[in-house]
Amino acid sequence: MPDALDSLEQQLDGVRKASAPPLHLWHPELSGDIPIHIRADGVWFHEGSEIQRDALVRLFASILRRESDGEYYLVTPVEKWRISVELHPLVVVDVDVRGRPDTPVLWCTLNTGAAFAVDGQHRLFLEPTVGGVAALTLPQGLTALFSRAAWYRLVALAEEQGTPASIESSGLSFFLIADL
Repeated sequence: MPDALDSLEQQLDGVRKASAPPLHLWHPELSGDIPIHIRADGVWFHEGSEIQRDALVRLFASILRRESDGEYYLVTPVEKWRISVELHPLVVVDVDVRGRPDTPVLWCTLNTGAAFAVDGQHRLFLEPTVGGVAALTLPQGLTALFSRAAWYRLVALAEEQGTPASIESSGLSFFLIADL
């Protein structure tokens, strides 16, 4: 399978600089499975070895999507490779609040360096399989689980807002405790 990994990297040389390749326009037939696995902590592996190059992880994350069958795929204009994901493919590593106090907007930074505002399209939800830690919905059917540090920071920001059971962002409220 090294040829498949090399092929993906070569095809993407032209889109490396693009922040969001047009995955919605790419619908190739399934090329097969590629031995890439994303562990629950967001670490990527190929054939059992950790992918050490951050640039390669960022590149592959930019062409990752989850389809209606619940499977994850690396997609290019001409190839589509199924990969395995343990829990969530990405991790929120930091969260910050911007905007005015009366209209706060939370910004989440992912392990890939990408940042998303928490809003109607990028909503927070609680992940029950890890004790109700927050996760974030992302484009292409993807999600990102909050790291321990980002989760603690999110809870602290909620307490600063005076609402420890929920947090406000982009005019919306998001619960931080299940069963409310």
